Amino acid sequence: MVMEEPQDENHNAFPIYFITSVLFFLLVLFKLVKGSDSSKNLPPGPRALPLIGNMHQLLGSLPHESLKKLADKYGPLMHLKLGEVSTIIITSPEMAQQIMKTHDLNFSDRPDLLSTRIVSYNRSDIAFSQLGDSWRQLRKLCIAELFTPKSVQSFRSIREDEVSVLLEKVGASEGSVFNLSQSIYHLTYGIVARAAFGKKSRHQEAFLAKIDEQLQFIGGFSVADIYPSSRVLRRMAKLEKLEKLHRDIDRMLQDIIDEHKNRKSSKEGEAVEDLVDVLLKFQSQKGSDFTLTDENIKAVIQDIFVGGGETSSAVVEWVMSELIRNPRMMEEAQVEVRRVFDSKGYVDEIELHQLIYLKSIIKETMRLHPPLPLLVPRASREMCQINGYEIPSKTRVIINVWAIGRDSKYWLEAESFKPERFLNNSIDFKGTNFEFIPFGAGRRICPGIPFAIPNIELPLAQLLYNFDWKLPKNIMNNEELDMTGYIVVFDPLDGSSNIDCGVFIGTE
Repeated sequence: MVMEEPQDENHNAFPIYFITSVLFFLLVLFKLVKGSDSSKNLPPGPRALPLIGNMHQLLGSLPHESLKKLADKYGPLMHLKLGEVSTIIITSPEMAQQIMKTHDLNFSDRPDLLSTRIVSYNRSDIAFSQLGDSWRQLRKLCIAELFTPKSVQSFRSIREDEVSVLLEKVGASEGSVFNLSQSIYHLTYGIVARAAFGKKSRHQEAFLAKIDEQLQFIGGFSVADIYPSSRVLRRMAKLEKLEKLHRDIDRMLQDIIDEHKNRKSSKEGEAVEDLVDVLLKFQSQKGSDFTLTDENIKAVIQDIFVGGGETSSAVVEWVMSELIRNPRMMEEAQVEVRRVFDSKGYVDEIELHQLIYLKSIIKETMRLHPPLPLLVPRASREMCQINGYEIPSKTRVIINVWAIGRDSKYWLEAESFKPERFLNNSIDFKGTNFEFIPFGAGRRICPGIPFAIPNIELPLAQLLYNFDWKLPKNIMNNEELDMTGYIVVFDPLDGSSNIDCGVFIGTE
């Protein structure tokens, strides 16, 4: 008689239970994905897959490029499901005006993202905070105290000093490869650091490195932010690393604030107030309806570093990239700069307003290469209708500025670099021309524009005045130039043509 071995009931039950649980979990998620939006009259968009939504359609190229391709098919007001989050994508001036002007109040909130909550001191800044009294008071403070013409002018000597350092580096690189991209990065962040902290802080280099690392970390789509209801995915997003990075930045910022407080109490003030001084002075005022905390100050300083440093650096790099690619425009810009400043023999900020063609070049560069191709996401406060479509409350809204700047309905030869299009017209980046909004528009427009623009114009004027730029011989011609990074050389203006210096420019 052959006896069968007894079956382990638990052994058979586990895979059946596991498979059933997984299928049930997927079915529930699928119903959530389909059912949550199917009853609403949402804007058109591609069909979303279970779990991932439309994330797979953003793979393979840069997000702003992928979103433009989808919008070409589904329209300038498009609905996507990014993970489990409903998102509206805006890719035309008309739709941008609906969001940033017609319904600006409703769309002036920010989505509550875990990553930005960490870096912004629980949304204590301007860029990522919710619309409310705290945000209004902080923004008012920045506009009325930090970024006034008088305040920006007070940092003129800092800008000129830092640009002089850049020129010395370029001139001293005789015959060797020179990383212009890296030098521009250090220039713009150096200006912001000195404007914010006064004299060079002992933390400056470490602080800039940490800020750069933090920017790299929060760029793109975080798993935790597209699946906010999942604790498992939140752990997978490695937010602990971001939290540690933020703690390092916080320690340095608090040390800088304490140094300023101690200096003030000992009456060892600087001749020129830096941005931390201005914020601390407001903090110490009595009778104000708004209490400015150290967390507010640290969060605002971070905003200024990102807006004033990263933005300016990107624009200067792209301008030089486009001018190298277009020698005729380079020559015209140099003729203008040298005509304006030759009588002085040097470049300063007093006559920068005369550089009309250079200003057009900067605008055209920001049209094609906006510092933020996708503006910081907005969130709807209440349900509203746009073009007959329903936008539910708490829906994320992403404005594709890169696509808007290449809209052929508004821009003749939209993909071509033509600075002349900005001559003899009033189109500007101050938020009233919705076909050109590199700094945003409406209540959420960047308040630091007056601070950032001199950090762009002065370095460019100096580089164009002092050096002749061209491609190295036997490498490539201008038409074949890859705009993702390349080598250029310069000849000094003083005529020492025996110097042949390679300069590396890296772009996005």
